[in-house]
Amino acid sequence: MENQKFMIEFCPNGNVSKLILKNDPHKMNWVIDKSYLEKVHYDDKGKLFGNFSLSINGKNHSSHKMNAKLIQSKELTTVTYVCDEVELLFKYDLSQSADSLFWTIELNNRTDRDIYVSDFGVWSSLAYVMYRINDLNIQTNHSTAIFPSVSKSFTKLACVRRSNHAPHLGIYQLNGETKSVGTYCQYENLFFENVSPSLDGILFHQLVFAGGYPEGFANSDWIYSKDGFSIKAKEQKDWRFAFEAFDDQDHFYQVGKKYGHPVYHFEPLAITKQPYDFSFSLPADISLRDAYVEYKDLNETCKMLNIMSNMNQTGSDYQATLIFEEPGEHKILIELDNGKMDSVIINVMKPIQNIFTNRARYISNVLYSGPEGNTPYSYSPVSNQGESLGKLSFVLKKNLLGNDPDISEVQKVEESCVLYIRPKWFVNGDFLKPAFLYGDFYRCMDFEYIGHVFYLLSRFDQSVLKYNNPDTYLEWAAEVFRLRVNPDLHHTVRGKEEARMLGTFSLYIDGLLDEMKKRGLTDKYHEIHALWSDIAANVAKDSDIYKAAVTEHFYDNAGFGPAAGALASSGHIEAAQKYGELLLANIGFSNDFRAQNPDRWWEALSYMIHSLWGGLTAAATLKVYEKLHDTRFLKAAYRATAGILYCYDTEAKATDKRLNTGEAASTYSVAGPNMNRPDLSRNRFGQSTFYRDGGIFSKLFSKEEETSDWDMGEELAAYLDGFGKKTFLYEEDNQIKVINGCIEYTDQGLLIRSYAPYPTEYHFYDADSHFISQSGEIEREVLYAEGRFISLKKAQEVR
Repeated sequence: MENQKFMIEFCPNGNVSKLILKNDPHKMNWVIDKSYLEKVHYDDKGKLFGNFSLSINGKNHSSHKMNAKLIQSKELTTVTYVCDEVELLFKYDLSQSADSLFWTIELNNRTDRDIYVSDFGVWSSLAYVMYRINDLNIQTNHSTAIFPSVSKSFTKLACVRRSNHAPHLGIYQLNGETKSVGTYCQYENLFFENVSPSLDGILFHQLVFAGGYPEGFANSDWIYSKDGFSIKAKEQKDWRFAFEAFDDQDHFYQVGKKYGHPVYHFEPLAITKQPYDFSFSLPADISLRDAYVEYKDLNETCKMLNIMSNMNQTGSDYQATLIFEEPGEHKILIELDNGKMDSVIINVMKPIQNIFTNRARYISNVLYSGPEGNTPYSYSPVSNQGESLGKLSFVLKKNLLGNDPDISEVQKVEESCVLYIRPKWFVNGDFLKPAFLYGDFYRCMDFEYIGHVFYLLSRFDQSVLKYNNPDTYLEWAAEVFRLRVNPDLHHTVRGKEEARMLGTFSLYIDGLLDEMKKRGLTDKYHEIHALWSDIAANVAKDSDIYKAAVTEHFYDNAGFGPAAGALASSGHIEAAQKYGELLLANIGFSNDFRAQNPDRWWEALSYMIHSLWGGLTAAATLKVYEKLHDTRFLKAAYRATAGILYCYDTEAKATDKRLNTGEAASTYSVAGPNMNRPDLSRNRFGQSTFYRDGGIFSKLFSKEEETSDWDMGEELAAYLDGFGKKTFLYEEDNQIKVINGCIEYTDQGLLIRSYAPYPTEYHFYDADSHFISQSGEIEREVLYAEGRFISLKKAQEVR
């Protein structure tokens, strides 16, 4: 059936087999397709769009065990399932609007008594697919990222095509209550078969109307309901959704407003005791009845604070300046005069510098083994992968900022570099002889992490170091980096191929080259500069086909993230713009700060936050903003960063995994439920928790209890180069707004307070106004007046 905008087809059992936007030049099928499941041998036909599972009075039902009755016309299809207690109808209606599809789910109680529904989930399996084919047109134009906003009355899904080319697909709740959005993952990973690309997979999404979890399940997620519901005798309950195409993030919310959804303007992160601006607009015929903030205090007691008196109204627009005293997740709820309720979830943190100070101490005092450890001079957990060295880069980067280095922290890293890293990764310490740490191969990618640690060591004064002088470490960094990017130095096919790939080294390549040039490493400077320029030029040349989006996986933000950042920093602006669109499609937007992260699923088998690659993707997005000055990138980078910080947040109360001072967890499963592992739903953890599930995980990890932070740290080093020291102003709707800080209006001008742990830079690209403190001096607040920033410390002005 079809109308002006949609074309829909059904399978005989009632599930949707095709959903196509007719003005889409790619004719993408927006639902997961039975034929693709058969092609890749995934036995998941029961999870296709429109299938369901239902538990009534303790008795389970599911659509794949029932016969459906289809009644179909040109613009209306009704699918009916009947069992003892209920009749379930799905209505797909194209007749009400030329631009929309209306989907109604009716659950009718056929009995003469009340029934209790403890579990009810309907599969809404849209095309969240990493295809098992190395075709980037398919991966980018026929696959969607799905960003959920779960709300009592206004749940919605933003389905964003991975190329970021419109049309995209929005799904908006009109009636009923959606408790959650769960996911199930099916995948194949051939990493240990030495196949590249090696990973493909699918996330199947389910709208949860009741329960969603195993019987008796409980976790720390106080934000979303897991309740069931009752239906009285002969009565019905229904849910209604509208499907409509949208062009971009702003348009997604404007379409929602047409269907009665509030539109919010809020930042994902607040700092305790600092002003936080929160605003929203309502459809013209709807008014605000009440507003609350819900949170848990230090004693884990749930508190409700009425904020209606804080609300200032101008027509249909509402604004409040709030100050939060307690850290942790906060749920801001609004109640409308039509009885509906909506919410946003933000995180409130203590000043972020506390996290970094405590983290560095923990790494240095708890994770460092010293000379007496099982693996002397290493940082636990011991790993062959270079990602595990990110902790060291973070410790060094933190000590380079703030003008007050902890010498013992720096010297422990130096000791590890000299006595552990160099002899482990290089035969007899020879930088031209990499050790085969993976059996019959080594990873070039490991060298960029090693080079970063050596480079950061070279930035310290001689008085801080105890083994070698700074120039020695700069030479080491140059040698290792040369090995990383020069294919002629490798004798294996894999080594030669990986040497030509981009990686995390784009975080520090400019600084490394500057120091080499400044300190007289002229020959190596010219060689490495030429190699780096050649890599960047080749990636730019192939940007039309997104070639760098493929790593050992078929489609990977570990490929297109660094590519976008590297292209921006190397001056390939047009190519950076192309890859930048992939970043925007990769970073979520939602009413929940934890669902605004870079989209990556295979570490958690669900929609998730992954600290390392999420953080590096966020850093790359900020680099693109600094070159393109397109505010979409600034906002996306900051949204992503707030989710990454949640992996280090010791005050979080809505996740089972609690962190002691200085601890961290690399992964957070946004989805609830995570149907592969319900215990990981809305929980933080390390990937080793999958060890007991067998398969590839039992090869990657030696036990389930391994530390949850083995690959964390590099993203913090990247953060410290970006939002760790920079605050940004931008102009929107004729107002000056701030990212990574807050604004207070004073008689002298705008007082800008930075949320950065080591604030030294303030930028307002729209006005071409910039402030950089002298000698890296901390400036926690500055004044902005008459088009320029003014230092409150020295009355220093920089235009």
